[in-house]
Amino acid sequence: MVQEIFNRIYAKGDIYKGSYKGLYCTPCESYWTEHQLDENGCCPDCHRPVQEVAEDAYFFKMSKYADKVLAYIEEHPDFIQPVSRRNEMINFIKQGLDDLCISRTSFDWGIPVPIDPKHVIYVWFDALTNYLTPIGFLDDPEKFKKFWPADLHLVGKEIVRFHSIIWPCILMALDLPLPKKIYGHGWLIVDGDKMSKSKGNVIDPIGLIDEFGADAIRYFLLREINLGQDGNFSRDALIQRINSDLANDLGNLLHRTLNMIGKFQDGVVLAPQGESGTDQSLKADAAETVQFFTDNMEKMELSLTIKKVWAFISRANKYIDETAPWALAKDPARKQELANVMYNLVESLRYISVMISPFMPVTAERIWQQLNLPQAFADVQLADLKTWGGTPADMKVGQPEQLFPRIEVEKTEAAPQPKQAKQPKQKKAKQAAGEEITFDDFSKIRLQVVKVLVAEKVPETEKLLKLKVDLGQEQRELVSGIAKQYEPADLIGKNVVMVANLKPARIRGIVSHGMILAASEGDDLKVLSVDMPVGAVVK
Repeated sequence: MVQEIFNRIYAKGDIYKGSYKGLYCTPCESYWTEHQLDENGCCPDCHRPVQEVAEDAYFFKMSKYADKVLAYIEEHPDFIQPVSRRNEMINFIKQGLDDLCISRTSFDWGIPVPIDPKHVIYVWFDALTNYLTPIGFLDDPEKFKKFWPADLHLVGKEIVRFHSIIWPCILMALDLPLPKKIYGHGWLIVDGDKMSKSKGNVIDPIGLIDEFGADAIRYFLLREINLGQDGNFSRDALIQRINSDLANDLGNLLHRTLNMIGKFQDGVVLAPQGESGTDQSLKADAAETVQFFTDNMEKMELSLTIKKVWAFISRANKYIDETAPWALAKDPARKQELANVMYNLVESLRYISVMISPFMPVTAERIWQQLNLPQAFADVQLADLKTWGGTPADMKVGQPEQLFPRIEVEKTEAAPQPKQAKQPKQKKAKQAAGEEITFDDFSKIRLQVVKVLVAEKVPETEKLLKLKVDLGQEQRELVSGIAKQYEPADLIGKNVVMVANLKPARIRGIVSHGMILAASEGDDLKVLSVDMPVGAVVK
């Protein structure tokens, strides 16, 4: 595919051979000019050093398409989103587009240039072609017509330039339509800095999923961060959202509804007849929420959409308080009124499950199953919410199951410390990951040799093991993310190194008091095992 595209563009006269001398960033696989570097003379994207590279190369005449791409962006204001990214790209093009170096000779891995096998085709010319490869560009016209042009390229903000300038130039050279929209999302940052393996500040999403579940992580990130902007991750804020929004608001609404139908109507949803003003208000709010959802999902306003859905969840909870079903159930004359309330609550949950499904697919289907709605959830569409009344009468609901248990954060009391003379208050500087530390900083960490007494897998996780270790003077439990590398039996009896003064944390309901040290290279990981007695201190 790549070679065919090269040949077509070469035959058109838009590829030529020349020599290149430029400043190259290896991690970003990008060339830069002097004026594009940051204030430290480094790559403007990743801020790491660049190196001067000189070699013969093939070039794509990107400069030929600069005016055409600029005109397209200006004539199609929705092509690049959000607006801040669009403005960046317009300014970048107006500075002048250089021709794109698309081959290398300094190594031989890669796709050979079909007219000159000493060269290999290089990013981004080959990488972007991946969008065409699986959708039948060369061999299945019907499939290609179905999938291209793409409705949306959703990409990180650091590669918007490649997708909104280089890629359109390549497509124009091929006489192919451009994607309909390119949306550049922001980064998850820690203390205002981009996550990076080299900086050592990466938060492992797999560990978070093992602890809290994927749906809770999705909900938190999509609700808290406006798509297109950077957003800080906070564990405390995540737990607060799980407890308030997921356990209290959504979980309680489902649980209360199913419990009341079970208690007051033998678990059967009865047909509604007539409606009160309160019923009308709830239905109007549902219709408004669906319309808001439809409009704002199209605009990629995910955070606003989620907040609107949660406003309707709060409205449904308020509806319970307004109608007081427990009082209606005491009066046989108000049986139909009670039936109407129960029906409207189930119908509200039907709406909610459909609207949260893009964000929380597992939870959405669990709600659907507990309601015992007859339609297969995989077949449900947003169009099914056009009219109120999709819940069939005389349907028996399922048993309530807890969606999100509350997370109790244990407060641990610090050991009494000897009194010291008061010192003048000083502002503490946060230690940047990867920054040099003093010996005093290192001395704060207590590394100790411990023996693994018991090891077992944490239920419903793939990565976590629960360990019981002997420190010599005491025994402790801790959780370690090494289940993919070690069977529990392999660890029992090993003397390993542990951070002994790490603040305890609750992981999957287990208080983990300490951390086992391990070394990793790629996917290979080994715990630090030593031939020293239990209790020995690592210095």
